Amino acid sequence: MNASTEALPVVVIGAGPIGLAAAARLIERDIQPLVLEAGPTAATAVRDWSHVRLFSPWSEVVDPAAEKLLAPTGWVRPNGAGYPSGGDWADLYLQPLADVLGEKVRYNATVTGVSRTGRDRIVDADRDTQPFVIHYTGPDGTEQRIHARAVIDASGTWATPSPAGGSGLPALGEMAAADRISYRIPDLKDPAVRARYAGKRAAVIGSGASAFTALAYLADLAKTDDGRGTHAVWILRRGISGSTFGGGEADQLPARGALGLAAKAAVDDGYADAVTGFRTDAVERDTGGRLVLVGEDGRRLDAVDEVIVLTGLRPDLTFLDELRLGLDERLQAPVELAPLIDPNQHSCGTVYPHGQAELSHPEKGLYLVGMKSYGRAPTFLAMTGYEQVRSIAAHLAGDHEAAERVELTLPETGVCGGAGLFDQPEAAEQEQSGGCCAAPATLTIGAPAAVSYGGC
Repeated sequence: MNASTEALPVVVIGAGPIGLAAAARLIERDIQPLVLEAGPTAATAVRDWSHVRLFSPWSEVVDPAAEKLLAPTGWVRPNGAGYPSGGDWADLYLQPLADVLGEKVRYNATVTGVSRTGRDRIVDADRDTQPFVIHYTGPDGTEQRIHARAVIDASGTWATPSPAGGSGLPALGEMAAADRISYRIPDLKDPAVRARYAGKRAAVIGSGASAFTALAYLADLAKTDDGRGTHAVWILRRGISGSTFGGGEADQLPARGALGLAAKAAVDDGYADAVTGFRTDAVERDTGGRLVLVGEDGRRLDAVDEVIVLTGLRPDLTFLDELRLGLDERLQAPVELAPLIDPNQHSCGTVYPHGQAELSHPEKGLYLVGMKSYGRAPTFLAMTGYEQVRSIAAHLAGDHEAAERVELTLPETGVCGGAGLFDQPEAAEQEQSGGCCAAPATLTIGAPAAVSYGGC
């Protein structure tokens, strides 16, 4: 980089928890950030799951540099032992942080492409000395561009859920049946959403915490007067084994264990049927308009009214196509990071803290952070993301010793835990903050629950 390039801002893509933390860390290092947010407010993606409670308490989802930036405004962090919902996180912390950043955050700014000025991806000459150029559409839809000394992509994976198709591609007919397919945990407190599922037969595809939560929600709905007849069909691509439902009461992460127990209870109590070894190949409609799922093995399931697909999330890399990325071929995460986050080996509490060295790409000055840095791995944790951007900001400021230093210590039992299946913030606040171990004694099945997404 030359002197004129270093005078440019660092562009941060996404005003979610990690993007805003990146901006706070850059300011701490006297580096000018510019945050481009596709939505109309901060934390647009988080607001989409505002009804879901995080796994982690307040003490673990507020970035220290952001808290310092907020302090002069009189902002006080909510009780550290309490567990925020997505809505709480957005309204009580992320939007106030964005407000403090002021004009450093541009809303309704959708990034459409990132490249090097005057260099497409095949040109080597003087590549690393050229500033980045970012193309984006503004609020009125007009095309705009800005130059940057570095780019931190914190756009997440929320906008690109994985499909129902067992091959990783949408099943035949999946897109045509979009009116009856959802890729989100339903908010059954919303009257319109509740009416969509009440008394209906719904398929839930997936085997993680989000699927567990959806099953618990539907089972709870079936127990109410207006939800009688609600029934779930739980579709798993693998068979049911001793580990399918997690560790239950013996799980070192009580919230995770509670989710598994809720899913098991939904099946055991007759509110859900489990279909195992089923990989969806096609989605068809019967004569009444209901959906019939067809497996790769030719099995045809009984018709359902709705399908909830919770098969994970994946990064959108299309607007980075002119840049040189070094990604693991399986996880689509940076090659140095991938072994540390492999979900076959790690849960979020066992991922070693990491920074700019593991997040670097052949394209110098480009970083994918937060959920997007994890590619298709579901093990992301907000605290880990905050450590990522602390290290990157230090590196961009030339403080390489601080960039390489690890400043995050995770509790021994990990911090994947949290609220579990309950909606009792006052009970949670009485517990000691300790990540996995802070869970109330009473679990109310079907209330707003923890979910593995969202940096928590």
